[in-house]
Formats: sequence, structure tokens, C-alpha cells
Amino acid sequence: MDIYVFTLFPEMFEGPLNTSILKKAREKDVFRIHFINYREYSTSKHKTVDDSPFGGGAGMVLKPEPVFRAVEANFGTRGKILLMSPQGVTFNQGLAKELAEEDNLAIICGHYEGYDERIRSLADYEISIGDYVLTGGELPAMAVIDAISRLLPGVLGEETSPLSDSFYEGLLEYPQYTRPREFRGMRVPEVLLSGNHEQIRLWRRKESLKRTLKRRPDLLINMELSREDRKLLEEINKEERHGI
Repeated sequence: MDIYVFTLFPEMFEGPLNTSILKKAREKDVFRIHFINYREYSTSKHKTVDDSPFGGGAGMVLKPEPVFRAVEANFGTRGKILLMSPQGVTFNQGLAKELAEEDNLAIICGHYEGYDERIRSLADYEISIGDYVLTGGELPAMAVIDAISRLLPGVLGEETSPLSDSFYEGLLEYPQYTRPREFRGMRVPEVLLSGNHEQIRLWRRKESLKRTLKRRPDLLINMELSREDRKLLEEINKEERHGI
């Protein structure tokens, strides 16, 4: 298996992947790791890979251009692409077994405040390792690599065997966008360009509720919803019924 890791911090992987069972497996060429740094694919003078989000807000958002260039130049469509994201499906042993059947995998690691929403279109899977917040996708990627690689033939010795299947509160984050306004036909929603802070706030809250309802409805069960939240959920349900 060949695993392509797209990250701003490839040095973070040196320790975990160069010790113990994983080190021995790599030495035997059971699987190979390739690290690609987004900065190498930035066209700006200072190799910038992030920008402030449209609509305002704290933090910086990872730009789409260097990520798309990095993935297309090094991986293309040769296999499944994983996006490390707290909004993704929860990683488990069943998914590890499924991914271990692949010959090639790509893992996209985010950092800073998050991804430009259009980066998500690259992924076959968005994967989370749990409902908590980390500084970036590198540590989760290490967990995924460990879980997948130990299922490969020749990685574990006879004295051990793969484990069997095993197993932040609040809403999921709304979509984030940064420059450019349009990328490969995908446009930033006009409300984020309006300068109307109240409309932006309501749009973000509604999108957060919509995503949570669709992806993690369990998070809403014990959540105390405001009158505004209930009204927005009514709008969402109405739109769903009318196919909007």
C-alpha cells in the first residue's frame, strides 16, 4: 500500500511512523508513506496557504489552490482520498478494514481554523476520530494510518493479531470560504459577500443546524435549542419537504 499524506507539518509524523511495528513494516516495504507539503504548491511570494474567511471571523482558512495542486500533481485519481475533519464520519474498525483493501490512499490534513469549503469536494471520505478539537489533522491522520497499516498482511507478527471492531459538544461548523470567490465553478455564497453581519450570522447558524441534523442528529437530542434555533429548524424541514 502507498499512503500519500498532504500536510503543512510532515515532521510531525517522524516519531510515530519510525518506531515499533510501523517502522519494521516500512523497512519490509509492506507499506510506503509519501509526504507532500502544500507550501510547495503555493504560487505566492511567501508561500502562503491560508487566508482570512469571507464574512469575517476568527482564524485563518486553508486556501483551495495549493491543496488542489498538491493532490492533483501527486495523487490524482489513483485511489481513495480521506479528509481529516471533525465533521466527518467517526472512524472505526470497520472503516479501517475497508480502507486496508486499497492499494493507494491519500490523507488531507487541515490546520488553522479550517478548510475552504471547496476542498471537501476532493474527498471520498471525511473522517473524524472523535468529538473533540485538536490543532490540526496530523494526529488524527497518524491514528488512521496506524489502524489501517496494522491490518495489512505482514505488518503484525504471529504473536499478535488485529483487534476486532470497536468502537465537543454542540453543532457542527458551518461552511467556510476564502479567496477566490469562484473556483472551478464553485462560488462563495452571496450572503458572505454582502457585508450584512446579521444575515451572515443567521446563515451560519442555519447551516450549522442543517449539517448537524444531517450528519450528527444525535448531538441535537439533548441540546437546549433557542427560539431562533427552532425557527431555523422549521425552515430547514420545510425546505427539505419541498426539495430546496
